[in-house]
Amino acid sequence: MTHKTFTAVLHKEDDLYVADCPEVGTVSQGYTVEEAIANLKEATEAYLMEFPMPAASTAMMTTFEAVVNA
Repeated sequence: MTHKTFTAVLHKEDDLYVADCPEVGTVSQGYTVEEAIANLKEATEAYLMEFPMPAASTAMMTTFEAVVNA
């Protein structure tokens, strides 16, 4: 069994935290940050059992600025 570290990007929608794993594309939610991450881990593991990742998969993360009307 191999372990790999993934990224969890979280944001709050109403009373739920939404967690997204950009490397895999899985998304889950929970009422706490911990619950959202635990649910994301479960969803990601289930997804990867069906659709394994290629050996040489590297994610990139950056930021950008956008004009918003306040």
